[in-house]
Amino acid sequence: MAHNNSNARYENVLLGVLFLTFGFVFFDRLALSFLFPFMADELQLSNSHLGMLSSVLALAWAVSGALVGAWSDRTGRRKPLLIVAVILFSLCSALSGLVGGFLSLLLFRAVMGLAEGPILPLSQSLMVEASSPHRRGLNMGLLQGSAAGLLGAVVGPPVMIALAEAFGWRHAFVISLVPGLVIAWLIWRYVRRDEPSQKVTVRDPGANAVKGSRLALLKSRNILLCTLISCAFVSWFIVLISFTPTFLVTQHGYSPASMAGIMSCLGLAWVFWGFAVAAISDRIGRRPTLVLFSLVAACCPLALLYAPTPTSLGALLLLTYTGLGCFTLFMATIPAETVPRAVIATALGMIMGIGELVGGFVAPTIAGFAADRYGLSIVMWMSCGGALLAAFLSLFLQETSPAVLARKAGRAASTGTRLQGNS
Repeated sequence: MAHNNSNARYENVLLGVLFLTFGFVFFDRLALSFLFPFMADELQLSNSHLGMLSSVLALAWAVSGALVGAWSDRTGRRKPLLIVAVILFSLCSALSGLVGGFLSLLLFRAVMGLAEGPILPLSQSLMVEASSPHRRGLNMGLLQGSAAGLLGAVVGPPVMIALAEAFGWRHAFVISLVPGLVIAWLIWRYVRRDEPSQKVTVRDPGANAVKGSRLALLKSRNILLCTLISCAFVSWFIVLISFTPTFLVTQHGYSPASMAGIMSCLGLAWVFWGFAVAAISDRIGRRPTLVLFSLVAACCPLALLYAPTPTSLGALLLLTYTGLGCFTLFMATIPAETVPRAVIATALGMIMGIGELVGGFVAPTIAGFAADRYGLSIVMWMSCGGALLAAFLSLFLQETSPAVLARKAGRAASTGTRLQGNS
């Protein structure tokens, strides 16, 4: 009993530390979008520049996430990599406040992406290993969905905009270093050291089939589909979150304060749907949940285009910004329920990496150039298309929810018993 209580306490402590860690990743990642209206004139930045800045961070994120995730599976090292990554991306975020132009800003965002990329696969791998089976989905949803929404999109907009208005956008970037250093200390203090048993020895059934190559993972139907869904849904998210602050200020004419309030509505929806979608999927299944909430997410950019007032827009965003809850399913839960535990970080890193490469690197660059040529409204239609494609691909997933599979097995056994009785 004491051992179980100790494990439960550590599970809660780890969830709290990793919640702060991944939440602050998005606090820093999204800071550029919130501060862009303040810095664009001084640095002579255009929509194309904003798209390229988002793209280079996503490219670096994709490469490092896939490579470091696989390396951590081979070596069993999680904690030291996580500490180094947090310190490095915090420093790069702070250095963004010292830039003199586009090229130096581009360089710091690229290095920041290299540091941030491994944090999701490392964090989710640690969380899977420490989670009780009945809490695994909830823990993963809180870590990936709600954490990023709370710190990145609820706390982030008003804090960063208030700092920029009070001290200037440069100081807002520099101040962001402090919480990063605090989080690195929390990881060092409270996350258990890597045990030898965490190293990848081939103990899990089926691990031999996938340990040799990342491409072997793509032979799994669910992993291939999750990778394609990641490309579509990351496009929905990155295009939407990168251009919405500028869209609200320039197209709708909203003040920075109104823009911050609307962005916080996105954050509140992100927090709620981040765990609610995962919880719903435990009851009705991963596949129908992804289809349903992908279709709802496609309505979010349409609300930004057509809502007549800030109040109605905020209400619609609370109802339709469901996509970040879906992220936990195709980037973490479904892969973790599909592949052997020995290669979870490899699978998560690959799905995230390819999704970032296509949806985070290619899509915002195209969106930026399209916005300069056709107007900012085009980016909302591009975002809508990404969510619709994700809904279509989700139709072909194989169900992995333990509760749903158990119900199906129970019904099959009951049917078999009745047939035997009739015979």
